[in-house]
This record gives sequence, C-alpha cells and structure tokens, in this order.
Amino acid sequence: MTTTNFRCGLEAVLAILGGKWKPLIIYHLAGGSKRTGQLRRLVTNVSEKMLIQHLKELADDGVIRRIDFQRVPPHVEYELTDFGRSLAQVLAPLCEWGTHHNAEVAMIVQKRQCAAKEA
Repeated sequence: MTTTNFRCGLEAVLAILGGKWKPLIIYHLAGGSKRTGQLRRLVTNVSEKMLIQHLKELADDGVIRRIDFQRVPPHVEYELTDFGRSLAQVLAPLCEWGTHHNAEVAMIVQKRQCAAKEA
C-alpha cells in the first residue's frame, strides 16, 4: 500500500469530496439522519445511480454511516460520522459564500452555458 502525500489540505478534501453530489449529501445529512428517498428529494437532479454510488463511497470512506434496520419493507438511513460532521462544519462557510454570491454565480453559469452553445 502506498501513502499519498497531499501538497495542500484542499487536495485531501477533494480526495473525499470528489463528485458533484457529495458536498450536498453531506450538507443535508448535517441536519440529521435521512433515508435514501429523502436524500433523493433534497439533492435535486441527482440520478438514483449516482446517489447510491456516492452514498456507498462516502460510507466506505467513513464519512457517513449506513444504518440498516433489518425490516421488511427495507428501512435504511444514513447519518454523518464524527469524521463527516467535521467535514460538514467546514462546508458551512462555503454554503454561506454561495448564498451571498448567488446572483453573481448564476450569471457566471448562464454565461458559460451561452458560450458552450455558441461553440
């Protein structure tokens, strides 16, 4: 097994958060445990496949915990681990930044979409 040395702490964060939907999953789980269906509704536009894949990866990485209640019909919930809660705490300022700059970011995204259509 080789050891990965990250030059910057942000590289370490991105090693865990790589994936478009992972930060949103963590953000929504910061409010408490959720079932898969709840997360599907909260993380808008995510496909079922990507949601399940990201949940599995986050669980494998120790960011979230999968709780199987061993019932019929199946009842599974996800919650943050202590490691995941520490990550959620650092995501909170990013959320605040995004809220504060929402209009500017929306204009940037629209500009990119227009440029992509013209290309």
